[in-house]
Amino acid sequence: MPALDGIRVLDMTQYEAGPSCTQALAWLGADVVKIEPPRGGDPGRSLAVGGDYSPYFCNWNANKRSVTLDLTQKVGRDLLLRMLPRYDIFIENYGPGIVERFDLEYETLREIHPALIYLRIKGFGNDGPYAHYKAYDMIAQAASGAFSATGEIGGIPILPGPTIGDSGTGMQAGMAVLAAYVQRLRTGEGQLIELSMQEAMTYYMRTRIAFAGDWGNQAVPRLGNMMGGAPTGLYSCAGGGPNDFAYLITVTDRHWDCLCVAIGRPELAIDPRFDTGDKRALNDAPLREEISSWTREHEKYEVMRVLGDAGVPCSAIIDTSDLYRDPHLVARDFVKRVEHRDLGEVSLLGFPTRMSGSEVPIQAAPLLGEHNDEVLREDLELSDDEIAALRRDGILAREP
Repeated sequence: MPALDGIRVLDMTQYEAGPSCTQALAWLGADVVKIEPPRGGDPGRSLAVGGDYSPYFCNWNANKRSVTLDLTQKVGRDLLLRMLPRYDIFIENYGPGIVERFDLEYETLREIHPALIYLRIKGFGNDGPYAHYKAYDMIAQAASGAFSATGEIGGIPILPGPTIGDSGTGMQAGMAVLAAYVQRLRTGEGQLIELSMQEAMTYYMRTRIAFAGDWGNQAVPRLGNMMGGAPTGLYSCAGGGPNDFAYLITVTDRHWDCLCVAIGRPELAIDPRFDTGDKRALNDAPLREEISSWTREHEKYEVMRVLGDAGVPCSAIIDTSDLYRDPHLVARDFVKRVEHRDLGEVSLLGFPTRMSGSEVPIQAAPLLGEHNDEVLREDLELSDDEIAALRRDGILAREP
C-alpha cells in the first residue's frame, strides 16, 4: 500500500515551490487534486514553450489530477468550499494578497473544516517589512545569501544552477505538512503552516556560513570551484567539451595517498612539497598541474571510475542530458519513461525516496481540467447535466 494512501490534498499551487511539495506527496501516495483557473491553468503549463503542457510543468506535476474552477465567480468558489471537507490538506503559494482576494484564507476554511491542515508558501512570509514583495526562485536565492557565496574568487555573485529556492522550500513544506498530519492523528486538530522561501533557503546555506561566516560576523567569500585546499577541485578531462571535467575531494590523508597511487604517481605522496596538508595548500598551483597532467589524458567517466574504485571521492561533471543516459541512474530505474496522451512517451527523472513498503508508479502530469468530471462526480456527486452546465458557463475548462 502506498505510504500516504487515503490522504487527500487540495492543491492550489503554481510554478514550482508549491507544486514540488504536492508532487512529492503524490509520489508518496496521496490523492492530489490540482485546482487551476479554466483559462490557462497553472502559469507553469506554458512557461518557456507554447501550449499548456511544457516540460517544466510536466516535471513538477506528475501523479496529480487537474480540476478547473473559476474562483472569480461565486459558483466556482462555492464548489471549492463544498469539496473542502473531503480533503485533509490545503496548499497554496499564490502571490501576496491573492488568496485573501478570494476569501479563502485559513480562518475562512477552518470554519468549514476545523481539522484542515492549511499550508501557505510565500516569498518572504506573511508578515514583516518584505511580506508584500513578490518572489520567485531567483529572488529567494538572492535574499538568502546563495548568490553572494557563488561565483569565482574576486568575481561577481552568480545564480546557482539548482532551483532550490523553489523546490527546496517545497521539500521543507512537505515535511511540515506530514508532521502536522501526524500531530492531527494525536490531537484531532488541524493547523496553519507558513513557509518563507527566503527563510527556507537559508537552511541550505548553513554549511558555508559555518565554515567561513564567523557566526554571522562576516560575509562568506566566493571560492569558485576551489572549496578546499589542493588537490580538491575541478580538473579538465579529455574530450574538450564544455562539461568534460571531473571534481575530486581529498579530506583525509588516506584519500591523498590513494589518489597518488591511482594516477600512477605514488612518489607525490612523499614529495617534500606535498607530504602534508599545509604544504599541499602552500603549493597549490604545482600540485594541481601534476594531477591535471593525468586527468587531461582520460575521459571524465574514466577519471571517476579509476578514482572511485581507489576510494577517492570523485565525480564526472555529469551534464543534464547525461543524466537521462547515466548508467548508474538507468540501472537503478531512476529514469522513467512515462506515456502521455498527447505527447507520447516522455522521459522523467524519478523520486529519490525509496521505501520498501510503498511504491507509487509515476504517471504523466494532467492535461488542464482532465479530471473535472471524475473528481466532481466523486466529491460532489454532480450529474452529467450539472457538469455540462458548469462547463458551458465557463466555471470549468473545455473538454480536455
